[in-house]
Amino acid sequence: MSGEKLSGGCVCGAIRYELDNTPAFVAHCHCRDCQRSSGAPMATVIAVPRSAFRKIKGETASYRYTGDSGNPVVRHFCPGCGAPLFSDVAVMPDLWFVRVPSLDTPDVVAPGMHVYCDSAQPWDISGDELPRFGKLPG
Repeated sequence: MSGEKLSGGCVCGAIRYELDNTPAFVAHCHCRDCQRSSGAPMATVIAVPRSAFRKIKGETASYRYTGDSGNPVVRHFCPGCGAPLFSDVAVMPDLWFVRVPSLDTPDVVAPGMHVYCDSAQPWDISGDELPRFGKLPG
């Protein structure tokens, strides 16, 4: 699927974006902020180069917090429907982190790992064979 254009947006349609399907990686993130912002035990994200991501409609609202790295993370969401959309993570300044469920065709990407498993909820047990990392790999 590399090179294919993908599009997505929020539930109400006020925010739209497109990206080239050139992921740096796709992961299930179990950090506490992903849990809280998604209302689920994890959030699935596709990390794409900044040059591959374009906002094409609407303006997001955002909030900023300090991530586990001690660096800022800015979460973008729709101010109308509240749908979480993408994040700007200072520790990885060349990437955008896009919420996979916000894609129009989320089935075209597949997670390759679980990250921040140190924060995973004990009742959230996945039977997949994907690699698991306590924080980020590397």
